[in-house]
Amino acid sequence: MGTFMKNILWLTTQAMASVFKGLPGIGRACWQPSSRLTSEAGSSHMALREHGLHLFWSAVGTVQPGPMLKRALVLERGRCPQLVLSGQPFELRKNLYLVGFGKAVLPMAAVTEDILGDYLVKGIISVPRGIQATLQHKGMSEMLLKPQSRILVMEGAKHNLPDREAMEAASAIQDLAKGLTAEDLLLVLISGGGSALLPAPIPPVTLEEKETITRLLASKGATIQELNTIRKALSLLKGGGLAQVAYPAQVLSLILSDVIGDPVDIIASGPTVASSHSVQDCFQILAKYNLLNNLPKSVEMVLSNSATECNISKDYSHVYNVIIGSNRLALEEAKCQAEDLGYLTVVLSTAVCGEVSTVAHLYSLIIQLVCLNVMGASGNSSLKDEVKSALSNLVAKLEIPSLNLMEALKTLQGSQAEKPICLLAGGETTVHLQGNGKGGRNQELALRVALELHRAKTTADGSFLGRYEVVFLSGGTDGQDGPTEAAGAFSSHKLVAEAEQEGFNVESFLKNNDSYTFFTQFQSGRHLLMTGLTSTNVMDIHAVLIRARSG
Repeated sequence: MGTFMKNILWLTTQAMASVFKGLPGIGRACWQPSSRLTSEAGSSHMALREHGLHLFWSAVGTVQPGPMLKRALVLERGRCPQLVLSGQPFELRKNLYLVGFGKAVLPMAAVTEDILGDYLVKGIISVPRGIQATLQHKGMSEMLLKPQSRILVMEGAKHNLPDREAMEAASAIQDLAKGLTAEDLLLVLISGGGSALLPAPIPPVTLEEKETITRLLASKGATIQELNTIRKALSLLKGGGLAQVAYPAQVLSLILSDVIGDPVDIIASGPTVASSHSVQDCFQILAKYNLLNNLPKSVEMVLSNSATECNISKDYSHVYNVIIGSNRLALEEAKCQAEDLGYLTVVLSTAVCGEVSTVAHLYSLIIQLVCLNVMGASGNSSLKDEVKSALSNLVAKLEIPSLNLMEALKTLQGSQAEKPICLLAGGETTVHLQGNGKGGRNQELALRVALELHRAKTTADGSFLGRYEVVFLSGGTDGQDGPTEAAGAFSSHKLVAEAEQEGFNVESFLKNNDSYTFFTQFQSGRHLLMTGLTSTNVMDIHAVLIRARSG
């Protein structure tokens, strides 16, 4: 077992121990070893919350850079050394350079340099501010570059927001790529968060102007696809710009996907692939969110100039893009772990998307229907039909790719009533900002699911929920949910009632988009998922755990 996986086991055990001892506080990650995790996690008396934590870390562990890169990248030494990327060979002649940008790129670079050895001439990577100190503090030295490394590390983009430091890193990456020749190979490491870590606005657009547009779009609920479409149009390096700067060198991109459907032109805003979007798409997005009349003159100028150049064909035959990791792989591992713990497990979708309040209502209805229809809760048939009808209508409205909910429920239908159930999903929701509080989409989703379940439970027909233990977990696999210190949060159908007893008004916190403040203050932060930066990023993990109460 590798050092990283041991660290994950240690973290989970320590987090569990803090709950059992009733310790106050947020319970930050402690990286200590334990060989008792599997047997402890499988014990029937263990709280669902600890099972959820175990599943989350198992999912994150399987999409760590080491295993992924070793599967995709092979160095063949000998008389004619070759670099083999996903089965495709490339000749090496001390002509290999590396650049990278994203939340997972530092450990990706460390593993890559170990594979390449002296064949790597030089490299530059742009990574989140503080990640080296975080990994050092956790004792994860294998994810750091060695002292004699040929790769320059540049940190920036605190809280996933572009800044001057990230802009300097982008400029250094651009300069390296510009100097390459047809004899060179450029290895490009890309992961989620790459957009913020590779800011290079097209003049005269300033970084501040570009970020103002992005922030306004995000506050109005724009999707990551829409955000990155605008970013590409205003960037020198995104939307295939880096590949064009590096021409005529051969460009090899290894991509860790954090976008639904794994579209390479959207992940990190597609720096090595031709954009599939036009300037007209940009205008339509800006019009959709009523921003056309608020554009800075510089943005109008760049978009207008781009419209006149859109028919110019660009060559990308020198580029080879490979996706090495995704949300699907993470969920598959979580499913295996849940089944080992004795759960009947179904992966609902790897593409959950939509406004967070709507998705919260979706999960609430799913939980109710599972309890009513699968786990043997007594109740009148009209209530089951009502929940099922509402759920069908909502599924049709959301149009979540690959979500075949009724088929999943049929799979669960034949289960034994006493067997616990685990529902897993992945994706990325959006939040329509209305307040000025502090939070992230995962924490807000968890809190909204708790509120939806509370409302259902307090109705005349909702008492059946009290016969079940229910835990909902939503966490960002990168370890950072919005501009907060948390990765996400846990919730349950009991949380709102408990909060009200302590004087908290959950609805007020949600109206102000202030989920992080709520979870920090409520019960000393014990419902927060605190991981620190995880060195990977494949969107979010959602887990629903349900089991009948004993006795």
